[in-house]
Amino acid sequence: MTRRPPSAADDDALIARLRARAWDPGLRFDRATLPAAWIRERYGADHTDRIRSDILSYGSDGTVQLASRREEVTAYFADAPRGPLFAPVSRADADAAERRIGRRLPRLLRRVYTEIGDGGFGPDGGLASLARGNRAPGHLWDWTSAVEVYERNRAAGAVPASWFFLTGGGCSMEWYVSLAAVDHPVLLYDADGWVADWGEDPHDGLRHATASLRHWLWTWADGDHVWEEVIARQHAAP
Repeated sequence: MTRRPPSAADDDALIARLRARAWDPGLRFDRATLPAAWIRERYGADHTDRIRSDILSYGSDGTVQLASRREEVTAYFADAPRGPLFAPVSRADADAAERRIGRRLPRLLRRVYTEIGDGGFGPDGGLASLARGNRAPGHLWDWTSAVEVYERNRAAGAVPASWFFLTGGGCSMEWYVSLAAVDHPVLLYDADGWVADWGEDPHDGLRHATASLRHWLWTWADGDHVWEEVIARQHAAP
C-alpha cells in the first residue's frame, strides 16, 4: 500500500488529491456505472463477456458497474465535465453544523466539506453531507446528512456522542470518525454487532479502527481501498 504523508503539513496536498478524484465523475466513488452498449461498441461485442468477472453488478437499465480505476471508466468519462457532485459548504454552514452537534469537527474534515464538496464522493457509498436536501441526479431520495444521523443516534443512544458518521460500509457496517480521540481515528462499526440485553454497548460493535482520518483519506486519495487494511488484519488474526 502507498506510504501516507505522516502529518498535517501535507494536508494541502491531500486536499488537492482528494479534489482531483472527487471532481472526476468516473473516480468520485469506488465504482462507476457505464452503459453496457457503450462498452461493446468501444471494445467489441464480446468485451463484457471477457470482463465478466470484473463486473461488480448489472443494472436493469442496461448498465454495469466497474471498479472506478478500470480503463473503461477512464475512457467513458474522459470528456465529462469536472466538478463536485454537491457544492462545498460555506464556513458559516460548517459552523452551524458544529453548533447543531455541539462539537467541533476535525479541521481536516471541515476542509473537505468547505473546499471539495458537501459529501457525495469518497470510500464505499461516499461521504455523507453536512446539509440536508442534497440529491444526486437520477436519485429518488436525498443524500444522507451526517448531522441528521448524528442527531438521530444521540436521541436513540445508538453510538457514543463523540462519533460522527462518515459513510455506510454495506449491510449494517458504518464508518465513523472519532471527534475526541487524538488524530481522529476512523471507526468501522457494525450496527448489528452488539446486543444491549447481553450487557453490551456500541463499543462491542467496533470491527476496526484506522489510525487517523488523515490516513483513511489518503488511502482513498491514492486509489487504494479503505477495506484493504480491514481485510489484511482479519487474515493476520490467529
